Amino acid sequence: MNIFNHHTIPLLADTDILVIGAGSAGCIAALASAMQKKYSVTLIERYGFPGGTSTQMLDTFYGFFTPGNNPKKIVGGLPDTVVNELYKTNDIFLRPNTYGAGTGVNYNPERLKLVWDQLITEAGINYILHTSLVDVTDEEKEKKTCICWNKSGFYKIKARRVIDASGDADFCHLSGYEFELAGEKEPAQSMTTTFRMCNVDFEKFEKAGGNKMMKEKMAEAFDNKTHLLPRKEGSAHEMCAPKCISTVAVKVSDLHALKIEELTKAEIEGRKQSFIYENFFREQVPGYEESKIIGLSNQIGVRETRRVYGEHRLTKEECLTGKIPPDSIFLCGAPIEDHRKGKDGQDETYWEYIPGAGIYGVPYGTIIPRNSSMTWVVGRCFSATHDAHASCRSMAQTMSMGQAAGLAAAQSLNKNCDAGEIDISLLRNELVRSGQMLEVPVAAADTSRDGWKNNLAVKIG
Repeated sequence: MNIFNHHTIPLLADTDILVIGAGSAGCIAALASAMQKKYSVTLIERYGFPGGTSTQMLDTFYGFFTPGNNPKKIVGGLPDTVVNELYKTNDIFLRPNTYGAGTGVNYNPERLKLVWDQLITEAGINYILHTSLVDVTDEEKEKKTCICWNKSGFYKIKARRVIDASGDADFCHLSGYEFELAGEKEPAQSMTTTFRMCNVDFEKFEKAGGNKMMKEKMAEAFDNKTHLLPRKEGSAHEMCAPKCISTVAVKVSDLHALKIEELTKAEIEGRKQSFIYENFFREQVPGYEESKIIGLSNQIGVRETRRVYGEHRLTKEECLTGKIPPDSIFLCGAPIEDHRKGKDGQDETYWEYIPGAGIYGVPYGTIIPRNSSMTWVVGRCFSATHDAHASCRSMAQTMSMGQAAGLAAAQSLNKNCDAGEIDISLLRNELVRSGQMLEVPVAAADTSRDGWKNNLAVKIG
């Protein structure tokens, strides 16, 4: 793109590895890159706090466990380190998912911001907040030059290796790598503003029928149009904070998250729907009579925009084979969970589960942009079709991508080789040694509410 005279822009950092975006995938990528304490690592983030989706809008990690009656724990390593830190201060509990995605790790998102901060700074990472990528140039042959903007002005960061964890594949887009735009083939998944409510009487709620009763009342309100809800079903679950709930209920469809006028409309619509839900809960759901919204997500939750074309592209068919290829870098057991508009016009969620053991492996090539040499892509913009993405976008999986990319970037510097030329068997060995799971535990995981204490030391290899 190169819209700037980059020769006049001051240098902010000259780094070995640059990670763009401090969401859960980016934070883990930076931590993994810094593990060897051999290379300089810089992490930039456009907001004033880390975590991305994990702290902006959600409060539950999914993907650590397979769904079903005999759950297995399939993700470990650095993602475990994050949850372990939250466990130390009693800021997590395990909860079942009403809609079948498996046991989730519920956490306090405000505490998680601090945990990310502490892990990043203790690792010696050059950590820069309130900084956005605006352009990419090839100023030097062996380095990428990224033009950034923050309150201090325009700056450039030079990097020998880059990990794009921006969510929207901003670096890949500005570098000219190919991508599919969500909505070009299949309808893009809907966006969601999450909201939190306080002062819920859970005892009264459960006595009145709990989640089953709430779902029935949502469907009744939708059908009778007593409250203009966007769909018949939605999730409202207990939080770490006493008497508080968090939701995934709002649905905003048919708007493009990369077009600013449409994203603005989506933000407005998401807030409007949130308070329609508040009225519904207070008027229709026993236990919520005195409850109020106390917080909305920092921005509307975007499930997909750009999905980069990688050296390998994960497909629905691969997910549903339930196989683990030899070049797999992490496991996924999450079902295809596609939030979309149904034939009757209402927003619905389409589910399709992984057959057999319910687990598949994700190849290394999914995190390398096609025709790139010094770049990796992690998070919701990795290389996958719409359906495969709807399975593999859980945060435990995106954190696993980050760990693999961070270790791969360090290995490529060690070997002085391109991203696609690293020794994948060596990478897999490193992932096993660090606690990342590439095998399935024999014993079922403890997914009781307080079961994480029995998963703290679970490792494979």
